[in-house]
Amino acid sequence: MSQSFPFPRRGPVRLTFGIGLLILTVFGLVPAVAVLAVSFTDLRGLPYLPVHWVGIENYVSFFSPAKWSDSLNALRNTLIFAVVSTVIQIVLALAVAILLNRPLRGRNFYRAVVFMPTVLGVTVTGLVWSLMFNVTGGPAASILSLFGQQSAFFGDPKIALALVIVVQIWMVVGISVIIFLSGLQAIPEDLYEAGSIDGASGWQRFRFITIPMLAPSITANVLLGIVNALQSYQLTYVLTGPNNKSTQVLSLLVYVQGFGGASGTTLSQSQGYAAAISMVQFAIVGIVSLLALWYLRKREAKL
Repeated sequence: MSQSFPFPRRGPVRLTFGIGLLILTVFGLVPAVAVLAVSFTDLRGLPYLPVHWVGIENYVSFFSPAKWSDSLNALRNTLIFAVVSTVIQIVLALAVAILLNRPLRGRNFYRAVVFMPTVLGVTVTGLVWSLMFNVTGGPAASILSLFGQQSAFFGDPKIALALVIVVQIWMVVGISVIIFLSGLQAIPEDLYEAGSIDGASGWQRFRFITIPMLAPSITANVLLGIVNALQSYQLTYVLTGPNNKSTQVLSLLVYVQGFGGASGTTLSQSQGYAAAISMVQFAIVGIVSLLALWYLRKREAKL
């Protein structure tokens, strides 16, 4: 028993976990508690200004009639962005993973191509798609001009959020594909052979073998997709800027209130309020993630 343990004594293990816990506390727990404390103050970004304890005034302000339209707009955009991007991402990634799991010529190359957008980064991705949808000569504008049409693309409030969702899916679908590929490669071929012998069709093998065996991968991808989408603001900021109401999500609203960027918003006005918004976002992310985890684990047990 002692020989199979990776360390000869318990001391190094306790020291290692102790250091890890200390790092997590300093860089994770302490900042989180600090943000919670700041949300009850009128902290401003300018130095030498007094800080006052205002209680729940920032939270009341977030839900007040004066700011409720902006708050509701950010909440609505956040939920739409998270739900639509996650659902499409999961379905598309599963289809691509099943295709790339087959013995295709150049399969590794195709896998690398699918995963490549993930490593480009938000800035490069934003630049690429901004050029694609450039209104003064980009490929998308050129195609529309052939039909006598034109569009502002990311500047059009009717389609801006949909375009950002498309870019988000393109950028992160590679991670979901890799997770699904790992799950598919862990499924024994004997199960498919037994299903074929029993006369199961391709859809039946997919429904009763592939999906149940991929349940853990689906759970992981759904949770990652929801959390990433609910917390994402960089892509929206790069593609549409901070002042576009049609694409402003909660995380972008936190950035604007905390670091400036919106008209009429300065560092001297908003850091405490930004912390309050971030705590509201934290609560939403936690509730949605826990509900999704509970439902998916329940589905896993049934499958």
